[in-house]
Amino acid sequence: MQSSHDVLRIALVGAGRFGSKRAAAMAKSNRSNLILVADTNLESASALARQYGCVATNDWTQATTREDVDAVIVSTPTYHLAEVSLMAVRAGKHVLAEKPFGRNPEEVFTLVEAARLSGVCLKAGYNHRYHPALRKAYDCFVKGTIGRPLTAQCFYGHGGRVGYESEWRSRTDLSGGGQLLDQGVHALDLFRWFLGEFEEVNGMVSTAFWPIAPAEDNVFATLQAASGAIAQVHASWTYWKNKFSFTLIGEKGYLCIEGLGGSYGIEKLCIGTREIPGEVPKEQWFEFAGPDDSLALEWEDFLNSIMKGHEPMSSGEEALRTLLLVDAIYRAAKERRTIRLETAGLTAAAGVGQQLGK
Repeated sequence: MQSSHDVLRIALVGAGRFGSKRAAAMAKSNRSNLILVADTNLESASALARQYGCVATNDWTQATTREDVDAVIVSTPTYHLAEVSLMAVRAGKHVLAEKPFGRNPEEVFTLVEAARLSGVCLKAGYNHRYHPALRKAYDCFVKGTIGRPLTAQCFYGHGGRVGYESEWRSRTDLSGGGQLLDQGVHALDLFRWFLGEFEEVNGMVSTAFWPIAPAEDNVFATLQAASGAIAQVHASWTYWKNKFSFTLIGEKGYLCIEGLGGSYGIEKLCIGTREIPGEVPKEQWFEFAGPDDSLALEWEDFLNSIMKGHEPMSSGEEALRTLLLVDAIYRAAKERRTIRLETAGLTAAAGVGQQLGK
């Protein structure tokens, strides 16, 4: 659905830390205007609304029922993401909701189907695709700089914080899972971006330190793409220091990203290439020391998708496919076996998690 407005009128649901970041990123655009902030904590909503000269409410349904709202940003905890987003798309609003988009594939399938029927734009907040090192790496990959992809690896870790075990993230009924759904999904989204769809999954999870069982504080997974490329991810809440690394190995070279800025360190990209098999690769290093503008770039992509009527990156259906990988990893870990994914019937039935993982 294309927009009939030059400046989109936006409602934000969730005035917490990340909701505030979304509002700041949106304010950089001259194509959108924040008109409503909703949060169950009216004080938080009012404080953020004052910054942008708009209305505050503790009734989030106003974001979905007001006729003057064109699009809704959903920056709530995971257990509210699908509920708020579903009401918004059924009301004909475009939606950008935070990753992982929901607690399981079933509730996200319902959301994706509703968006399809309403003809609205539905996007998941996977902002890592918009980080400069990853964007440049992807451009190199598409140009064939490293040739056919062979393997990919991602490590994503941090050490939690005081009281982490008491937050909603530690309760699987609210979060849907542990570290896999917190940071690991970013790795899965990036794997799919570079390597396409996956056919087989193996996984192991552990609750090594934090008293949060059955949620995991470490997850290890190996995935095989339809192309034959193999990807590995380790996401950890017990690394004790924030760290991000992503490496893609091809037949002619490699791409290696380290850091995401801030506490994860300066974002860097290494491009390694070789002309002859076995020779020492030639490396080019790039540093991206500027401020993190990934959320602003993601917002512009969302606006472009609405105004031009095309699918955004990390669309609702893509987010659903990523959650199918999450479901498969958890099942592989629980059942101690390889799970095969058959994605041809993705939108055929609501029970997609059990239907596609065999």
